[in-house]
Amino acid sequence: MTPASRALSRAVLRRHARSFSWAGRLLPACVRADATALYAWCRRCDDAVDLAPDPALASANLSRLRGELDEVYGPRDLADPILAGFQDVVRRTQLPRRPCDDLLAGMEMDLGHVRYASFDELLIYCRRVAGTVGLLMAHLFGVRDAATLATASDLGVAMQLTNICRDVAEDERRGRVYLPAELLGGVRLPTAGGADTARAVAELLRRADAFYRRGDRGLAALPASVGVAMRAARLIYAEIGGVIARRGYDVTRGRVVVSPARKLWLVVRAFVDTAVMRLVSRKRLAA
Repeated sequence: MTPASRALSRAVLRRHARSFSWAGRLLPACVRADATALYAWCRRCDDAVDLAPDPALASANLSRLRGELDEVYGPRDLADPILAGFQDVVRRTQLPRRPCDDLLAGMEMDLGHVRYASFDELLIYCRRVAGTVGLLMAHLFGVRDAATLATASDLGVAMQLTNICRDVAEDERRGRVYLPAELLGGVRLPTAGGADTARAVAELLRRADAFYRRGDRGLAALPASVGVAMRAARLIYAEIGGVIARRGYDVTRGRVVVSPARKLWLVVRAFVDTAVMRLVSRKRLAA
């Protein structure tokens, strides 16, 4: 990976992913660089769709992204620093392509006005746009067994559900309603500050907690060098839901943030939780 690729990827992470940036500092340097390059590519894709001024341009951008992915997995070395950095990761780690294609398929679901009738429909979206990232990150960490990969996808889903609850008002302004109609009492066009929305957010966060717990099972299987970082990311992200709950699930009260002091406490807790999980695991093996 070139110095330009590393520098640009780090800048993207610092600008757009403050929670992940905190956790990323705990990763070993080589893994941190690869994870940062992966995040920078994911951000490139996300921005190409989300920041497009109209659905037609977003669709054209998505076609371009698919062409770029062909090039990333192709034989020719790329010059663009984000793509070159990601290509380097793909080649060195043999990163599978299928989750990348699924990620772009999920972003295609964001084109135009977004509505979901059921949680099962929303879950397909979450698996594609976030479960895939969990799978890719797990691959970078050396995970290959199916059970642990499944929990990595679950952790990605949990974080995406948290994102949806955090961004209800912002998404509504974009014409996107991710809260399933079945959780809104059949209302497909809710008002962000309404009681139906608050109840739906509370229920979606409850379901997110269940996916976090599934993800916890996989964290115990990770090497300690990366397990602490991912545990910290999990705790910090789940805390976003905690802040929403303490606001009475009122999504109109501005951007939800976790304070630096709280993040630091959660990082300390991640070290403690990881040590306890490893101790319990050793005792079970010894028994």
